[in-house]
Amino acid sequence: MRRLPAVKSRRVALASLQEIAGSLSEKYAPGKAVRTRVPEPGGNVGRKLNFSSALLSFSVLADSGLEHYRGSFQNRLMYLPLAVSAATLAASLFGIVDGRAKSHVVRDGLYGLAALTGATGLGFHGYNIVKRPGHLSWINLFYAAPVGAPVALLLAGVLGRVAERVRDDEASTLLGYPAGEVLGAVTSAGLAGTVAEAGLLHFRGAFQNPGMFLPVVVPPAAAGLLAMTLFRSGNVVRRAAKLGLGLTALLGFVGVGFHAYGVSRNMGGWRNWSQNILNGPPLPAPPSFTGLALAGLAALSLVERNKKAGFHD
Repeated sequence: MRRLPAVKSRRVALASLQEIAGSLSEKYAPGKAVRTRVPEPGGNVGRKLNFSSALLSFSVLADSGLEHYRGSFQNRLMYLPLAVSAATLAASLFGIVDGRAKSHVVRDGLYGLAALTGATGLGFHGYNIVKRPGHLSWINLFYAAPVGAPVALLLAGVLGRVAERVRDDEASTLLGYPAGEVLGAVTSAGLAGTVAEAGLLHFRGAFQNPGMFLPVVVPPAAAGLLAMTLFRSGNVVRRAAKLGLGLTALLGFVGVGFHAYGVSRNMGGWRNWSQNILNGPPLPAPPSFTGLALAGLAALSLVERNKKAGFHD
């Protein structure tokens, strides 16, 4: 009778060990489906889109500053895109360094203002073309206000607002549709419009340099491959789209070098920079391709994230 308490204590200890072993076996069983954390959280993708918006805003700020200065700011509203693009650039830089996975009301408001200003500028530039003698003609498209320039500010605002939505929406949806697909469609359309603008101006230059064909060959291929990923989800298509977008992003930096070379070919070269930078090819224009290409890569990241989330769930 004296050994009974010792026997009971041993049984209790053995039962506790069996319970611990069972819980460990259940937790670390090799056949158990484990929910893994999906890479590319919304905050990281949002910061990538903030970077895309920053590049587009900087391009608009520098390009509209030069073009409107050349136009002597005849209309006081020509100061507006400079102020809005500068504010959008500041908001985008703040978004890049902001690691919080949630939207910011001030950034969101500035992006909305940028989109509205870009749409208004598109109307002003279109009116500037059709009011001239000959109305919608090649000569007016070549030398009047560039009709596609305000679209860059519009896209900067749209991409910025998408960045804020992606940060704040764990389901990664836009207007009820998957965010990756919506962003891919917007980026493809933006690349197509940028290609049309570059093609028009390079056609005006008669494609004197073979490198002038690159912006009308590489970005359209990337835009087409990105659009294909919306309908075909194969790895081959996505890898080809990534390659095309990577080359397009690189082309934006290479284009600045080509345009700098074009400026140097004018009379006086860079020694006469104050005049040649106004008359030569626009230096700030090519980075628009880089900004849109990075937005396309962010769209592919969202598509892959959603697919991985569905697989692990």
